[in-house]
Amino acid sequence: MLKVVVFDSGYGGELFADYLSEEIGTIEVIRVIDWRNAEDLQKSARLARKITENTLRPYLGQVDLIVFANYLLSVTSLKYFRRKYKKQKFVGLTLPQPDPAKRPVVLTTAALSRSKSFRYYSARNHLKSFILDDWPILIDDGELGNAKFRRDLKRVKTFSPATIVLACSQFSDLLPELRRFFGHNLKIIDGFEDTLRETEQILGLRGILKKKN
Repeated sequence: MLKVVVFDSGYGGELFADYLSEEIGTIEVIRVIDWRNAEDLQKSARLARKITENTLRPYLGQVDLIVFANYLLSVTSLKYFRRKYKKQKFVGLTLPQPDPAKRPVVLTTAALSRSKSFRYYSARNHLKSFILDDWPILIDDGELGNAKFRRDLKRVKTFSPATIVLACSQFSDLLPELRRFFGHNLKIIDGFEDTLRETEQILGLRGILKKKN
């Protein structure tokens, strides 16, 4: 059976690992969630890369695929890992490509927003960025209260978005609440589906994906 490591520093990794297990029934998903370094992995791309390399060392070259369920790592460090560890296959969460005409707003973190790749992505897609730096840890700890949630989203609503892009894997856990707050006419997207397709392609699993209900 093919072995796939899903790496992250928080609950978003668990979410993507669940998603991968549900959608592909022919792989073994190994969860490597570095809870201890969760806050440090959000501080900067350089620190995130160092921590990730140390944590994943036992798996490098030993599994069929490593997935970064972390947008900061995916955007800033995927090329680094692919160049350095040529015998290991890597995939990172894909930033969705929204329709610029749909007034897209991206919910993200400060470290990701500072990266050159993200700035280019935002400019190309005419995105307004809304930084919710405390949300990932609050979500991991189960402490994102309804009052703060609604207060932050009221600020997002002032942008009058027609599309919201979730650029933090933890935020995907809030999809039902986000749809209730903004209404079902607003499009909310994350990179899970695109990353699933890339995972399928790299592993050569095309045609044997588990059927969706």
